[in-house]
Amino acid sequence: MNYYHLCNIQNFMNTTLWVIIGAIVVVALVLIFIYNSLVRLRNRLKEAWSDIDVQLKRRHDLIPNLIETVKGYAKHEKETFENVTRARSQAMQAQESGSDTQKQAQAENMVSDTLKSLFAVAENYPDLKASQNFQELQKELSDTENKIQAARRFYNNNVLRYQTKIQSFPTNLLAKVFNFSEKDYFELEDESQKENVSVQF
Repeated sequence: MNYYHLCNIQNFMNTTLWVIIGAIVVVALVLIFIYNSLVRLRNRLKEAWSDIDVQLKRRHDLIPNLIETVKGYAKHEKETFENVTRARSQAMQAQESGSDTQKQAQAENMVSDTLKSLFAVAENYPDLKASQNFQELQKELSDTENKIQAARRFYNNNVLRYQTKIQSFPTNLLAKVFNFSEKDYFELEDESQKENVSVQF
């Protein structure tokens, strides 16, 4: 084999080596990009959940004041007060324990149901409805309910984007390797609950 052939073989091997190195670099950059995009979506999801969390805490903080105000006018509605208090307590426990999204949604749905019954009780007491304190609380609660709905939509939109990303090829392969698991939507259980708690009289 002459010198010319040896040079050709060496050039071919050098070219092949650079092509392989280039391919490895490109694959590594693509993997880094995909991983970073998954992390970014997961962090947006956490941020969106924290928005819901803040509004739920605000709602939980309003409930004792609301109960006390209604109690002042409707002393005989003990069962309603107990139901609201129990639902609030369960929702707070679910929130503090970091329960999965579905369990927290179920607990919050119970709060919504008991608040509806509390406001139904208030319908029977005109003096309560006219109370400045009660009107302020209902206004704050209405505002909070609207913010919860907005935060819930924002969260669910981020869940959709995240789920689509981790289910799409080739991202799904990397998502499995790095344990990017699917997340639950923060959903209401039935159509009647999709409306905000009615606090208008």
